Amino acid sequence: MIKKLLRSVREFKLVSILTPLLMVGEVVMEVIIPILMKMLVDDGISGSSGEGDLKVILLSGGALAVCCLISLGFGFGGAMTGAKASMGFARNLRKDMYYRIQGFSFSNIDKFSTASLVTRLTTDVTRVQDAYQMILRIAVRAPIMLIFSLIMAFAVNAQLALVFVAIIPVLAIGFFVIMRIVHPVFERVFKRYDVLNNAVQEDVSGMRVVKAFVREDYEIEKFRGISGDIYKDFTFAEKVLAFNAPLMQLCAYGGMIAVSWIGANLIVFDESLTTGGLMAMLTYAMQILMNLMMLSMIFVMVTMSRASAERICEVLDEESDITSPEKVSADKVADGSIEFKNVKFEYKKGSGKYALSDINVSIKSGETVGIIGGTGSSKSTLVQLIPRLYDVSEGSITVGGHDVREYDIETLRDAVAMVLQKNTLFSGTIKDNLQWGKLDATDEEMVRACKLAQADGFINDFPEKYDTYIEQDGNNVSGGQKQRLCIARALMKKPKILILDDSTSAVDTATDAKIRKAFREEIPDTTKLIIAQRISSVMDADKIIVLDGGRIADIGTHDELMKSSAIYREVYESQQRGSESVDEVSASIGKGSDK
Repeated sequence: MIKKLLRSVREFKLVSILTPLLMVGEVVMEVIIPILMKMLVDDGISGSSGEGDLKVILLSGGALAVCCLISLGFGFGGAMTGAKASMGFARNLRKDMYYRIQGFSFSNIDKFSTASLVTRLTTDVTRVQDAYQMILRIAVRAPIMLIFSLIMAFAVNAQLALVFVAIIPVLAIGFFVIMRIVHPVFERVFKRYDVLNNAVQEDVSGMRVVKAFVREDYEIEKFRGISGDIYKDFTFAEKVLAFNAPLMQLCAYGGMIAVSWIGANLIVFDESLTTGGLMAMLTYAMQILMNLMMLSMIFVMVTMSRASAERICEVLDEESDITSPEKVSADKVADGSIEFKNVKFEYKKGSGKYALSDINVSIKSGETVGIIGGTGSSKSTLVQLIPRLYDVSEGSITVGGHDVREYDIETLRDAVAMVLQKNTLFSGTIKDNLQWGKLDATDEEMVRACKLAQADGFINDFPEKYDTYIEQDGNNVSGGQKQRLCIARALMKKPKILILDDSTSAVDTATDAKIRKAFREEIPDTTKLIIAQRISSVMDADKIIVLDGGRIADIGTHDELMKSSAIYREVYESQQRGSESVDEVSASIGKGSDK
């Protein structure tokens, strides 16, 4: 896991290496300072004859001041390089995760919720960043200072230094027990963060629905429940971690008392320790104990960040199950012909639960194909296999005479324009959104695409026209306008295959008819697959596929299916009855208004 994370250091290797080196320099200076203090007291202030030696005082005092300044410089430099290294590491880590996510197939994305991915890219990366900076600085400084201080303490007085040797195992055992208890709690907390972020995202994006159904209290209670669970887990974890401080203080103050008591006895009775030596030992005691405390802080930070690091590595370890072949059979898609051969598909591999079974159909380039079926009949799944948003489980799909798995993914998807069931517009102008289809599109190309999609009319009604700002997810345009803008964006690609997944459901029948007429007249060479609930949207198609339970029930033209397909005929007749009822109601309303 650590090796995988460290790949994101890259161009920040130099500052990452320089930071611990500067910390070592700071440690060396701080370890020398107590020795200079001992010289200042024993040889300078007290002197061999009991009188002060001004020359020794000036030399040792000057050396002491120089060491302090050098230590300050090393510390400041280490802080600067450490901050740069950790910020750069976090930047690269976020980029690596984001790029990895962009390469995921739909099945990979299905494994992670949107809220979970956002949490991993933000909160988890921040925790790992903080831990990385602390490791570069404190995790290097503290153990080296500890070791050097212990060596110097033994050099001053070995008997007195044994006090520190007795303290370290007590702290190590305490830290280990705390870590074993706390780590599983933090793993659980970050999963709850995903749930919390998901709840907030749903509530904010669906605020209009929440208010329309007066569900504010319900959403508040849901948020309070999840937030309360996080509070309880964090409170428990902090209570356990709180034992770290008293344990540290017990060992620190116990060590100080032991050093003072034993040192005083050695000065008074044994005379094996000088006053300057005791001062040096007390300073080393403070250094040792303070760095033990820093190690405990590192331990807490690493314990908290370990769960985040594991969650980040889950994203970095996830391999896309859809990749471009090593050897591409075709450089471009020749035409829009499509053929399904014995296709089966299951969302979860090996489950045996097929969303699509025994799909065999041939579509010529330039044909218009309608796809209808009940809810859950896998209409969307069928068309998502064409641009390899998912891969078939069995069988094959050919586009332009080649298996879709033989194309470079970008080449294939550039030839296929798809308007998904959930229409998504991005914050920016109408032009910005249309340029998703073609980055260097001219104004004339945009206008033509919008005219084909019957969007040009309402766009020109806006004061800013094509420079009108679209809010996030297109919240400032109607559902029908959003659908037409998404269709126009797809047309900007000038695709070989155009797939409309129930993309005119919010458009009135007259506008729907105009869109189909424009497609028929203006883009006759483009293969058009139209998923629709209304038979009127597909009845003039070259062929209509009727799906039932993930299988093809019937294929044919409208007239053929009216004779041969009971499912199609039943849907058509029910829609006709519904249409007649609406006409009767409209007529009665009209008569009432006349009176």
